[in-house]
Amino acid sequence: MKQKTATELVQEAKQQIENLTPLQVKKELEKDGTVLIDIRESEELKQNGKIPGSVHAPRGMIEFYADPSLPYHKPEFDKTKRIILQCASGGRSALASQTLKQMGYENVAHLDGGLNAWKDAGLFIERE
Repeated sequence: MKQKTATELVQEAKQQIENLTPLQVKKELEKDGTVLIDIRESEELKQNGKIPGSVHAPRGMIEFYADPSLPYHKPEFDKTKRIILQCASGGRSALASQTLKQMGYENVAHLDGGLNAWKDAGLFIERE
């Protein structure tokens, strides 16, 4: 089997998931039943702020938070809701979206370009 780079893995994931623009995410967040999950590390939130209303769940814990059979499960990970993942530039959220799909989450997408794209679109960032 051919080894793949991180970039190749992200490109493959993006072909299998729903990629949303910042404006599409903003519009979806106005609807009930949509959860935006920020999968960046805690330090990144402190340094760069966050999208208002987003829920923090670091990438390394996604599978554990998303599995209802585990004690780590978080109620934000609800298969009946629209789940949108977001990171800094879209790579980690693409991979995590693909993982959630494998775990049975059908209504999952990610913010393509991440927080960087959100800022570039002139949208509001909340500071701690």
